[in-house]
Amino acid sequence: MSGELPPQVTRTREGRPATFLEAIAEALWEEMERDSRVFLMGEDIGSYGGAFKVTRGFLDHFGQSRIIDTPISEGGFTGAAAGAAHMGLRPVVEMQFMDFISPAYDVLTNYIATSLYRGAGPLPIVVRGPVGGGNRGGPFHSQNVEMAFFHTPGLKIVYPSTAADAKGLLKSAIRDDNPVIFEEHKGLYRAPHCREKLPADDHVVPLGKARVAMEGEDLTIVTYGLMVHRSLEAAATLARDRVRVEVIDLRTLLPLDEDAIVASVQKTGKLLIVHEDTRTGGIAGEIAMRINERAFEWLDGPVLRVTAIDSPVPFSGALEDYFLPSVADVVTAGRYLVNY
Repeated sequence: MSGELPPQVTRTREGRPATFLEAIAEALWEEMERDSRVFLMGEDIGSYGGAFKVTRGFLDHFGQSRIIDTPISEGGFTGAAAGAAHMGLRPVVEMQFMDFISPAYDVLTNYIATSLYRGAGPLPIVVRGPVGGGNRGGPFHSQNVEMAFFHTPGLKIVYPSTAADAKGLLKSAIRDDNPVIFEEHKGLYRAPHCREKLPADDHVVPLGKARVAMEGEDLTIVTYGLMVHRSLEAAATLARDRVRVEVIDLRTLLPLDEDAIVASVQKTGKLLIVHEDTRTGGIAGEIAMRINERAFEWLDGPVLRVTAIDSPVPFSGALEDYFLPSVADVVTAGRYLVNY
């Protein structure tokens, strides 16, 4: 094994800002060094280094027994990872694009998610990969898949928005004894505004805890992933109207940090939910219902949502821009709510 560090594994002790992608790579590297049971599986992750070069150089350092290139068979290699987890290993499965997690839906929902409930023991497996639109990838390379799994007991779903959270949440996911679906918006991978210095210690962010990305008193925006950044842009615009927006970054979708949302709504009285996923069956509906159950008497207006429209992701750039939620969409909905 080589002792040389690949370029995308940022050495935080040097104080260099890391991209979102580098944070993911560093989390994988550190957890593999920390625990010999952790290994990676996926298409082209070995000598090629992955479609986005997250694992470039990993094969030289960790060897073929821990960096395993797989056939194009998502259901097959996810099932193989489940078997490895049963034998005491801790696999991290990369979907080259999360759109193609669908062939593994059966093994994830019918077998992996139910393992502990059936008395077969815990299955510590992470399924990670890129999601999201805006990159002109068309309908097969741009989807958000979280809600396909959100209703499945036994799974956890993580969707970070910052480099530091990406690293800390992925490390927590790998250490968790439950199966975790870990979504990484490809629009954040190398985004300049996502570069940040990562904590130099063993940085771990607990699953199931939202964060307050911006404090405010007039309007709550609940969001995650790339939409955190668009919501913060919208909040800056609304601030010029003297509207103080509180932005809640969910970070983990399952389990959902319901208490954090309720506490913010009790403070502001107005709730706007923003997500890139399509409108029907999106997490906005679930959040709105939970607020209706727990904080209805604090609401001073209807719960609104800004989402993608109910359509496959268009390949045309103009149509994709129309399909995706924009900063202007969030501003418009925010202004309506504060003036309601």
